[in-house]
Amino acid sequence: MASSIVDKSRRNDRLAAWLIKAGGLFVIVAVIGILLLIANVALPLFYSPSAEKLADVPAELQSLVASDASGTHQTRELGEKGNISVRLLPDNRIDVQRKMIEKDLLGNEKVSQQSYQLSDSLPGAISAVWLGRKGQNLYAATANGWLVRWDLADEGQGRLVETVEAFKDHRKITALTTLLGDTSLAVGDAKGQITTWMPVRKPGSGEDKQLTLIHHLPGFMQPVQRLVASPRDKSLAAFDAAGTIKLLHMTSERLLLELKAGSGVAAAAFADNGRKLVVAGSDGKVSVWKLSIPHPEVSFSTLFGKVWYEGYDKPEYVWQSSAATDDFEAKISLMPLIFGTFKATLFAMLFAVPLALLGALYTSQFMSSTLKGRIKPAVEIMAAVPSVVIGFLAGLWLAPLMDKNLLMLFLAVVIVPAMLLIAVFSWKAVADTAVGRRLKGYEFICMMPVVLLGLWLSGLIAPPLEATLFGADLKQWLYSSLGVRYDQRNSIIIAIALGFAVIPIIFTIAEDALSNVPRNLAAASLALGASRWQTAWRVILPSALPGVFSAIMIGFGRAVGETMIVLMATGNTPIMSWSLFNGLRSLSANIAVEIPEAPLFGTLYRTLFLSAVLLFVLTFIINTAAELLRQRFRKKYGRY
Repeated sequence: MASSIVDKSRRNDRLAAWLIKAGGLFVIVAVIGILLLIANVALPLFYSPSAEKLADVPAELQSLVASDASGTHQTRELGEKGNISVRLLPDNRIDVQRKMIEKDLLGNEKVSQQSYQLSDSLPGAISAVWLGRKGQNLYAATANGWLVRWDLADEGQGRLVETVEAFKDHRKITALTTLLGDTSLAVGDAKGQITTWMPVRKPGSGEDKQLTLIHHLPGFMQPVQRLVASPRDKSLAAFDAAGTIKLLHMTSERLLLELKAGSGVAAAAFADNGRKLVVAGSDGKVSVWKLSIPHPEVSFSTLFGKVWYEGYDKPEYVWQSSAATDDFEAKISLMPLIFGTFKATLFAMLFAVPLALLGALYTSQFMSSTLKGRIKPAVEIMAAVPSVVIGFLAGLWLAPLMDKNLLMLFLAVVIVPAMLLIAVFSWKAVADTAVGRRLKGYEFICMMPVVLLGLWLSGLIAPPLEATLFGADLKQWLYSSLGVRYDQRNSIIIAIALGFAVIPIIFTIAEDALSNVPRNLAAASLALGASRWQTAWRVILPSALPGVFSAIMIGFGRAVGETMIVLMATGNTPIMSWSLFNGLRSLSANIAVEIPEAPLFGTLYRTLFLSAVLLFVLTFIINTAAELLRQRFRKKYGRY
């Protein structure tokens, strides 16, 4: 009889062990499967571009190439307003012709012609000219390495804006073109180098901008013969005299493709909105390539490095997935999102960890068992509050309240702890009396009026103090005196809101770890004359340290992956600043905001999946490091 019971118990144990192992294995496989799924979507970002030659046929070259293939005569259509054309004259002057069409209220057109010449003194003979596609800027390059820019926006005249020495070695500039948007100028030279320039505001120059070298692109061993900008993005095709073609992207500075035309290039153009490249060779053959370059703007430097974007005065980390126009420069740096994730987590943990751990220590070691049976379940119920509710309250109630009482918050951070310290030292006078013994285990209830009194004093002192020291407006004083801008939804709000969500997790796990320390350790410490606080701090807490550390790391993981609270309480601004008064954008919140609007399998869509992979990997690394530390704590302090 007894033997059969033992055998049955062993079978049940083996079955339970098998089920536990199978469940654990299933979880591991599921997690790996999720990682592979999102990684599979992100991986095409790093696939190499490709090109397929569709045609290579002979053609009459004269019918394909413009009469002035040198590019010294260019015309730009200005829509219904007419057109503008420029022509380089033999004496280093530039002739400008403008055709203007005006319509009256009845729709009658009035056509007028304007003509003038740009005869400014230049540092060398003009070797290349380029008229911007909008007809507002004219660029010229000289044979001794200078760049010249005119402003043609004013009708009837052209204004010389600047003359810049582009190359100190006075190399010849052989090709010019502006990229999509007409902001950046691509420059090819006789040494085969390709660079891009754009107007940048210099320090101390006010609103004046000067052409500045921004990007170095992969070049040739021979002189650059021609540059052709893509109408789709910030890419361009570069050609040398030997017929080598390089497709480059300005922002990522990538060499996308290298093709061979077979001979010198007489003319070239993009077709099908940049999806095809048509090249007329000097041998009379026309070659057509179908281009497959889905994500030219993606590189390690654009994802994780500083990039000097158009319109910026210096290289920066920027996330901006869309803009009002189609010719904007995609800004997909993940650094502001990674920074925002860790900033939100750090501030939330700074708020939550002291409150949760000290609360758990007091609850497990000092609070009466009757009160503990009510307080602990109440704190655990906090974890059931939906994060969207916490974010809603933080964004619509707490943020405006904090905005009106900012100085009160700062004063409360000082006054409330000071009053609590005074109350604690005062408590010692009654701790050994009959009243003190009766209130043993209920001390924190006596501290609640002290906290409320501290908050009331902070609110009482704040208005006159703000009027006296800060001109009745602390936020304006912060901006005018310290240059700190206050956003209503800021890191203080996220610290409180996200900390509120994390506290129950840390408190519950830490309290269980502290309560499970063998009581004989505490009894031995007390028997040796240690106080209750000394016992809790020097005996109980070190013994429970592995569990306490696990509580902190689980809370950390909860904070890192939080979406709705961060989304609703921070303003969702992707900026990199440690200021308490600024908002932020985290990886998880960014995915929630951007994924509904991201074109399927587009660059933004795949970049969002890449950020999900990154969030997964960062969490995995942090949790692995935490587990290794926890194992060390177990070996050092024992396992309880």
